[in-house]
Amino acid sequence: MTNTPIRSPLSASAVAGLKKRYRSESLYRRLGLGAICASLGFLAFLLASILQQGGGAFFKTEIRFDITAEAQMDAEGDAFILLRTTLRNSLQGANTRAARRQAYALAGADAEEQLQAILNGTQSTGATPGDPMPFSIWLSASDEVDFAVKSGLVNLMETDAQNIGQTRLTTTQLNWLAKLESDGEIRTPFNLGFLTNGDSRDAERAGLGGAIMGSLFTLMLCFVTSFFVGVMAAVYLEEFAPKNLFTAFLEVNINNLASVPSIIFGLLGLAIFLNMFGMPRSSSLVGGMVLALMTLPTVIIASRVSLQSVPPSIREAALALGATRIQAVFHHVVPLALPGMLTGAILGMARALGETAPLLMIGMVAFIADPPSSVLDPAAALPVQVFLWSDSPERAFAEKTSGAILVLILFLILMNGAAIMLRKKFEKKW
Repeated sequence: MTNTPIRSPLSASAVAGLKKRYRSESLYRRLGLGAICASLGFLAFLLASILQQGGGAFFKTEIRFDITAEAQMDAEGDAFILLRTTLRNSLQGANTRAARRQAYALAGADAEEQLQAILNGTQSTGATPGDPMPFSIWLSASDEVDFAVKSGLVNLMETDAQNIGQTRLTTTQLNWLAKLESDGEIRTPFNLGFLTNGDSRDAERAGLGGAIMGSLFTLMLCFVTSFFVGVMAAVYLEEFAPKNLFTAFLEVNINNLASVPSIIFGLLGLAIFLNMFGMPRSSSLVGGMVLALMTLPTVIIASRVSLQSVPPSIREAALALGATRIQAVFHHVVPLALPGMLTGAILGMARALGETAPLLMIGMVAFIADPPSSVLDPAAALPVQVFLWSDSPERAFAEKTSGAILVLILFLILMNGAAIMLRKKFEKKW
C-alpha cells in the first residue's frame, strides 16, 4: 500500500500569503516585546540613577568625640565653647587660626544643639550638674564631611589631585577624617531626621517631616471632598438624571475638565478660596480643596463606569421585590460598584500627590520650617519640597532631592497597591 501525499486545499499563492501573514504577526510580536523591554529598561535606569543619587540621604555621618571634665568646666555649660574646645583637642595639629577654622568646619550645623541638649540634661550622660563627668557623644558631621565619607574620599593621597577636587575639604581635613575613620570614630547610621525634621536652610537639618505631614493632610481633604461629591454626582447622572440637553452638556464638560491643565485649577483656587473667601494661604485646607477640584472629574468618570458595569438584572430584581428606586440604587447597585469607585478615587489621589503647579499658585511653595499640626497651618507638599531643594545651590541638597523623589515614588507605589488590593478584595465576577 503506497502513501499518497496530502495535498493542501490552498493554492500556492494562498500558502505564500499565509506564510507572509505569519511572518508579519511574528514581527509585530517581537516589536511589541521589544517595546515593553525598552520601556522597562528605561524605567529601571531611571530608578537606579535616582536610588544611586538619593540613597545616601537616608543615612548621615556622625563623628565620635570624647568630652572631658576639664573642657566642661571651662565651657561653663556653653555648648558653643565646649564644641570648639573639643574639636581643637581631638584633632592633631589644630593649633593655628587657619587650622582651627578647618577643624570647626567638620561639625554639622546641629552639632551644637545636640551637645547643648546633653548639657541641659535632656539626654542621659551619667553626669550631674556641678560635678561634670567625661562622656562620649556622636555628633553630626557637616555636609562636606558627609559627602566625602559616603564617596570614599577620606583616604585619598595628596597626589590624587583629580579625586581630591571632588570635595571642598582640604588635605588637612581629609587626613583628620582618615585618622578618625581608622580609629572607628566615624559611622553612618540611619538618618531618621530626614523623615521627621522640617525644612531648613542647612542641609544637615533639612528633612521631609513637614512635607510628608502636609501631603497627608492635603490628600485626606482631597479624598474626602472629591470621593463623596464625585460619587453622588455620578449616581445622580447615571441613575436619576433625565437624558436631555442639560445632562448632555454636563457630561461633555466633565469629560473636558478631566483634561484641563492642573495650573488652571490652581488659578481657580487662588481666585475663589484665597481672594474671595480669604482662607489661610499656604494651608493644607486650600491645597486639599484645589486638588479635589482637579480630581473630581476623574472620580466622576470612574464612578459612572463602575455603575454601568453592574448588570441591569440587579436593579430589576430589587425593583421587582418592592424596593424603591433609591433603595435599589443605594442598597444594591452602589455597593457592587464601590470597588471600582474606590479604585478610581485612589488613582486620582495618586495623580494629585505628584501635582506641583496648583500648589504653587496658592502659596504652598513658601519655606516652612515647622511641620504642620492642623490643616490650617502653613504647609508644604512632597513635590513642592522636591522643587525647592532642586533649586538650592548647596551640593548636599542634590542628594536630598533624589531622596525626596524616592519617598514620593514609594507613596505612589503604596497608593496604586492599595487600589489593586481593593479591586481584588471587593471585585465581583458576573
